Amino acid sequence: MPITVTAPRGALTTAGEREVLPRLTADLARVSGLSDNPRFVEMIGGTVHVLDPENVYAGGANRPVVMVELKLPNIGLGSIEARAAFIAAATDTVAALTTDGYRRDDIWVNILNAPDGAWGIAGHAYTGAALVERIQLQEERGMTSSVME
Repeated sequence: MPITVTAPRGALTTAGEREVLPRLTADLARVSGLSDNPRFVEMIGGTVHVLDPENVYAGGANRPVVMVELKLPNIGLGSIEARAAFIAAATDTVAALTTDGYRRDDIWVNILNAPDGAWGIAGHAYTGAALVERIQLQEERGMTSSVME
């Protein structure tokens, strides 16, 4: 489940640039109720894009917005409450990692869902049910290697 953080240079602290993805990974696992499932956690990845401040916009104007985008299969965060919990947690995480004076209003979180068959790892397209089955099977077998092998 890719998480993409896009931030203007100077919005996140230096430590924040390094810590934001691990913390957002923990937020997603916790909100999903799967913090103790290494098969789930290892499927969460992401990137941090730090851009020149003049290349970040909101409302058509240059503005220092930090954007968090989460892409996951349509089975993930399956309720409005779960999505709201992730948005709140992600906002809190980013806010804790921004420089002094950064406005919470300038933290945006967006969740996108892939329909069945449009989610894949290692060249395999999965439906939501097949993905859950795969994780459970590897958990039952006690496999410690990659989820999708």
